[in-house]
Amino acid sequence: MSRISYIQDQEKWASEFRYFHPITVRFSETDMFGHLNNTVPFVYFEESRIAYLEKVGFMGDWLKSRECIPVVADLQCDFVQQVYFGEKLTIGVKANSLGRSSVDIHYWGRKEDGSTAFTGRGTMVQVHAKTGKSVEWDEKSKEVWALSSC
Repeated sequence: MSRISYIQDQEKWASEFRYFHPITVRFSETDMFGHLNNTVPFVYFEESRIAYLEKVGFMGDWLKSRECIPVVADLQCDFVQQVYFGEKLTIGVKANSLGRSSVDIHYWGRKEDGSTAFTGRGTMVQVHAKTGKSVEWDEKSKEVWALSSC
């Protein structure tokens, strides 16, 4: 795999993933050349991120109060190999680093044989729903992030 700027050591980086979400590539997600359309990994990242956030306990709090909400500030994908209709993937999700009101989340799209199909990273910021201003993580949230992989 060629060098990806946010991955310094591939083995160490891969070993830090604890959460994986299964995906099967649907026909509607492929393009006229028969491989996964380049926009689709972002949908997989979203689906997997939401499942991960539900598992660690953030989605319930955000959906209950609706005072603070998560906003994706940036998102990128690096393609390593082609993916085709019917392939089974697992999308790894991990919180890589925690900021004052943000978290850097990494993604790892793996094929059934364990090889990397694509990787990604993005910054998610917790903001106040009405003002749109960032809101610092409280101590409970920092603990949850720390336990979930930061």
